[in-house]
Amino acid sequence: MKQQGVHPEDAEGTSDAASRPDGPDGADGPSEAREEEYEEVHADEVEGDEPLLPARVHRPSDLMRLLVGVLAVVVLLGIAAFAHGTTSGLEQDINKGTGQAPDLLIKIAGLASSIAILLVPVAFAIERLIKRDGLRIADGVLAAVLAHGVTLATDLWVAKAAPDSIQEALTQPSPGDIHALTDPVHGYLAPVIAYMTAVGMSRRPRWRAVLWIVLLLDAFSMLVTGYTTPFSIILTVLIGWTVAYGTLYAVGSPNVRPTGRTLMAGLRHVGFHPVSAAREEAPDTSETGDRGRRYFVTLEDGPPLDVTVVDREQQAQGFFYRAWRNLTLRGFATRSSLQSLRQALEQEALLAYAAIAAGANAPKLIATSELGPDAVILVYEHTGGRTLDSLADEEITDELLRDTWHQVRALQSRRIAHRRLVGDAILVDRSGTVILTDLRVGEIAAGDLLLRMDISQLLVTLGLRVGAERAVASAVSVLGPDAVADCLPMLQPIALSRSTRATLRKLARERAQREREAVLEASRQAKQARLEAGHEAEPISEKAEKKAVRAQARAEKRAIDEALEGAREEDLLTQIRHEVLRIRPQAPVEPARLERVRPRTLMSVIAGAIGAYFLLTQLTHIEFGPLIANAEWGWVAAAVLFSALSYVAAAMSLLGFVPERVPFPRTVAAQVAGSFVKIVAPAAVGGVALNTRFLQRSGVRPGLAVASVGASQLFGLGCHILMLLSFGYLTGTEKTPSLSPSRTVIAGLLTVAVLVLVVTSVPFLRKFVVTRVRSLFAGVVPRMLDVLQRPQKLVTGIGGMLLLTFCFVMCLDASIRAFGTESSSISIASVAVVFLAGNALGSAAPTPGGVGAVEATLTVGLIAVGLPKEVAAPAVLLFRLLTLWLPVLPGWLAFNHLNRKGAL
Repeated sequence: MKQQGVHPEDAEGTSDAASRPDGPDGADGPSEAREEEYEEVHADEVEGDEPLLPARVHRPSDLMRLLVGVLAVVVLLGIAAFAHGTTSGLEQDINKGTGQAPDLLIKIAGLASSIAILLVPVAFAIERLIKRDGLRIADGVLAAVLAHGVTLATDLWVAKAAPDSIQEALTQPSPGDIHALTDPVHGYLAPVIAYMTAVGMSRRPRWRAVLWIVLLLDAFSMLVTGYTTPFSIILTVLIGWTVAYGTLYAVGSPNVRPTGRTLMAGLRHVGFHPVSAAREEAPDTSETGDRGRRYFVTLEDGPPLDVTVVDREQQAQGFFYRAWRNLTLRGFATRSSLQSLRQALEQEALLAYAAIAAGANAPKLIATSELGPDAVILVYEHTGGRTLDSLADEEITDELLRDTWHQVRALQSRRIAHRRLVGDAILVDRSGTVILTDLRVGEIAAGDLLLRMDISQLLVTLGLRVGAERAVASAVSVLGPDAVADCLPMLQPIALSRSTRATLRKLARERAQREREAVLEASRQAKQARLEAGHEAEPISEKAEKKAVRAQARAEKRAIDEALEGAREEDLLTQIRHEVLRIRPQAPVEPARLERVRPRTLMSVIAGAIGAYFLLTQLTHIEFGPLIANAEWGWVAAAVLFSALSYVAAAMSLLGFVPERVPFPRTVAAQVAGSFVKIVAPAAVGGVALNTRFLQRSGVRPGLAVASVGASQLFGLGCHILMLLSFGYLTGTEKTPSLSPSRTVIAGLLTVAVLVLVVTSVPFLRKFVVTRVRSLFAGVVPRMLDVLQRPQKLVTGIGGMLLLTFCFVMCLDASIRAFGTESSSISIASVAVVFLAGNALGSAAPTPGGVGAVEATLTVGLIAVGLPKEVAAPAVLLFRLLTLWLPVLPGWLAFNHLNRKGAL
């Protein structure tokens, strides 16, 4: 393993804030004196060249505090806006209680707070400057300036634009001038709070006590004299606190991570006599950032040591990933997102002792210590050896695999879950003994779910190196077939480590690339053979020539299908399942439901909430009673008819690109079933998957089914763009005598041209687009050739697409005419442009059926073309009701019917 150390000049060149164990925020105590004593005697004990640490770091904890502060401000303003009675009663009670305070006490509190609010920040600044921590003071001054700006903006908003309830909660008549109001936010107190927070006073016990006394005295004096309200005090504190952490996260906090020189001092403090320390190079993975820095330490009188240094900055790495896993996974996610250094130290020490007690080979922990309040060290006996990732393939023997499984079995016998059995956590020493390292994220008293996840993770880890067959055989020989079979429900990407999932995705991309290359090569060879045959063939009749062309097209399709089948490879997880099923055919294979919330579901909820909010804001000023009473029910019936006719048109647009014979009534039923699928999947995904599955069940080969749906989608996209440009052109010229296109169309064309130029000029983007387009046309173009040889099919497909768009446009137009006579001034071309734009956005939106995105786009579009809001909003609701929500029940019935018939 390559090792690096800390260069003496680098260690000495760091600021005192960076090299001192407690750093600028550390508590005053003996740690500084101890380190100074160590440094006087051992100043240059770190060898090698340690990478320079960044001067500043962006802490996730600061971002979390910023978000919490913003949320608290929003909640406070919400309470002030909607709980007017409660705020008024609270102010009266406080005014009544403070009015009984003695005048002498009020004067003393006001004088003391006025003096302290100025002296305390200055005193702390002097103390920090003496300790050469001027950067922290600069951060505090910047936070104070920003907080002052925020207070001015808040005061202006409350005075000019805020609701009356918020203004009454934050202000009251000024005692000196009954015609004036007090300030909603204190312009001097919020900057002071921001300054004190940014410079770290709240983390110092003595200064924190002084800070609280000053704040309480100032709040008391201001409340008693009638110059503020309770909500104003709270808002001032929240603004100062929030701005401070926002500033710290934006500019970064001074890096207080301990250097190698500090490590040497810490080792001497716990009784060791180090000679040198060399930094171990961390593996290049995204999961190792929070594992701590590791050093190889040689001693004056004894074997070397392996030392791990864990500090607050490294512990914070991966915070958002762990928080997301804890939110989305069920009860077995990663360790706590917010874990103190003491908890991390205790967790790793406990797992180390528990693993050795269980009989597993694990690094022996011999000492722990704190390096001030910002770091801890864990001292292990040196193990040596190499990781599984660094071993050559021929060095990974069956005996080594079995030894690895023996160590895992030892852990599982005592209900210990490792939680990260990846290649760099499995160490092989010089004698060939397997040692399990990186136990920090493990768990004791683990449940069956976690233990099975460990087995599935190790199966994949070993399978990536030696293949599925050897990995499963070694596991079965040690754990038994039943234990291995029970882990199959856990064999899914979500249950694997982050680095393993990244490796599997990389392998999947490589497999897909090989399949694309095989298809392209088969297509190229077939075309070459066709050209050679055309040169050698003698002149024949026109009928025979057409027959020969059809035969050549079929031969090319067959060659492409055979190449695709030959190049198709199973992924590693599927290979492992097949190996286990050979041993235990009755093993459970249904994946366990591990996700509490799917990302797609969360995005759908958020987008749906945004869409619902938009619609509700549009509908609050509309009186639906008179509107419905005056609705034209004939136009409503026409909208229903056009909505029903759209399913026939959708069936035509699909069958037009399927040369094989597929029953038309059943295809219409499949399109009706698609209305149910749209509710549970994004519009651009659910329909494609259902149609592909339907064609396969109807006897179309899988490759041809995918090609048919792809051809339909590709042709539909072209028609959609062409119609959007055409109707946009008509919309721009319908009110002018000339035929000049509208500025919107010109701007759209220029935007598309700029995007094309950007894509073609950037090599990475050009390669990406060309690869995807070539792979698409490799399967779609032969399918299009089949369709072109059948004009009837081509007419059916094109006619179905045009009819589908016509039905939706007429349905929207009828919905508009049902609610107002103003719709007579809106042309069909304008309605078509609005629909096509809304449909495009709905297909791109990640929400099922484009919920939220389509409604917002259609409503805004109709208002933009001149339709009153009172008509546009209910017309869009009727249109979406007929095309999305009402067909759900018939779609569910059709979906179940086709399932029973084996058509889906």
